[in-house]
Amino acid sequence: MTMGTDSRMFSEAAQAPNVVRGQLENNAVNVRRIGALLREISPRAVVTCARGSSDHAATFAKYLIESHTKLLTTSAAPSMSSLYDAQPDLRGVVFLVISQSGKSPDLLASAENAKRNGACVIALCNSPASPLAQLAHHTIPLSAGPETSVAATKSYIASLSAIVHLVACWTSDQSLINSLMHAPEQLEQAWQLDWSAAVPILQRANNLFVVGRGYGLGVAQEAALKFKETCGLHAEAFSAAEVKHGPMALVGRGFPVLMLSQNDESRSGVEKLAADFVARGADVLIAGPRVTGSIPLPTVAAHAVIEPLLMVQSFYRMIASLAPARGFDPDRPPHLNKVTETL
Repeated sequence: MTMGTDSRMFSEAAQAPNVVRGQLENNAVNVRRIGALLREISPRAVVTCARGSSDHAATFAKYLIESHTKLLTTSAAPSMSSLYDAQPDLRGVVFLVISQSGKSPDLLASAENAKRNGACVIALCNSPASPLAQLAHHTIPLSAGPETSVAATKSYIASLSAIVHLVACWTSDQSLINSLMHAPEQLEQAWQLDWSAAVPILQRANNLFVVGRGYGLGVAQEAALKFKETCGLHAEAFSAAEVKHGPMALVGRGFPVLMLSQNDESRSGVEKLAADFVARGADVLIAGPRVTGSIPLPTVAAHAVIEPLLMVQSFYRMIASLAPARGFDPDRPPHLNKVTETL
């Protein structure tokens, strides 16, 4: 049994600052070129395609692309290509595929189908020699290096940083580019933050909600997945708006809720929701704002788009300790493999 800092998950997550630093340097020319191309072709929409942690990065991409380019961004169901042989008209559409391995058959089928039906296929991939990278019109390497722990950490953060880089160059948003350049040092700071106050509450939990909104929703989804796969803890991720439509009925005394809130237009709503949860007697762990009666988790202040990257980095350190505290080895989740190949 690995313990906290002894796990490969811990050591790989700790590499994220250097991964992002190298990625930004190595991809500078390539991403500027792709950004210029996207301005030139002026696509009519964006479709994302991914599974697992990569699909949570795609959620982040949806909010970032729609808010910064005003283009409708939606998620493709890979089974429409791999099982149902649907042939949608994708002329003028950017098809953004996010994958660590670049080998999953359903993603390959989707990318090939999109290419055949007129889409511009862009791959964010951690394996530049993979079939997906060879198939795509353009590839942005994640440059995360080998990731041997089943649970993705540094490759997920690398996906988020690559998405920010692409959108910043596409929209020529110099403020966002400048903020992204500070992300490696801020990730180093985020890695040192102490979220151990969450461990005693989550060590005894059976279920919990993870709540975010906007740019933070994809990180909430990622955190919920990590609870399940590394800690045997059933967690569901919700938007701070969506959780009020039914799921709120489950939140009562002693029910744990992890809330992640970047400092933007969504924060006031998250604060109000947190206060509602506290009033119900829930155990509220919150990163970002300060809410009376909740347990604060420290964060690094940054551009609102960058803050979710920093929060998930702090979260990874905490969950690497939570897993062994709950009797699990984060490097060897039961019934899981590193590369999941679905059709």
